[in-house]
Amino acid sequence: MNSTGSNFLETPLSRHPLRMMLRGLMRNNVVLRCLTEQELIELENHLTVAEVKKGDALLVQGATEMDQYFILEGILKRVVANPEGKEMILRFARETQIETSYAAWRLENRAPYSIRAVTRVRVAKCPIPLWADFMSRYPKLKHDFEYEVMRLMSEIMAHTITLHLLDAAGRMDRFVRKNPDLAKLLPKKELALHLNISPETLSRLLHHHGH
Repeated sequence: MNSTGSNFLETPLSRHPLRMMLRGLMRNNVVLRCLTEQELIELENHLTVAEVKKGDALLVQGATEMDQYFILEGILKRVVANPEGKEMILRFARETQIETSYAAWRLENRAPYSIRAVTRVRVAKCPIPLWADFMSRYPKLKHDFEYEVMRLMSEIMAHTITLHLLDAAGRMDRFVRKNPDLAKLLPKKELALHLNISPETLSRLLHHHGH
């Protein structure tokens, strides 16, 4: 059992039977591409690989202990809920991308959202304090990571604005334009919730797009 209360399998990356394949996937990660082979091996020693079932939470809104995630396989979603339990999906993330609550950790806040598995997911992870310490030794890595964190925050803000400014068709068009592959992979229920439209409207719009 881990800090989220979910019961998923975790294995140190350095002892994982698929370590060489997973290292290849790590090398393609958006923020880790700048690391040398030796630096990547050094990072590996801090990472565990989690096998997460569809629907399980990696991070629960309100948590104080937070991890950094590098997505190796599958799709995650970032979800925020109000006190009544109504949920909003802020973003999806997939292979080569990251998930994090780094900004909240830096501000000494609780996790402002949950991170859950949309599909079966495999991630490499480590506690954010440990990741921050590792980054501090590699300025290019820290720069690339913090740039990506800001880019994600900007992307979420833009999405939230479009929910207010665009109609259902406009929201769908924007999502497909920015995430052409993801639109085909996501469960319809999840995509409808992200775009704040009914599943029926989504089906009609997807048919129009040829998905």
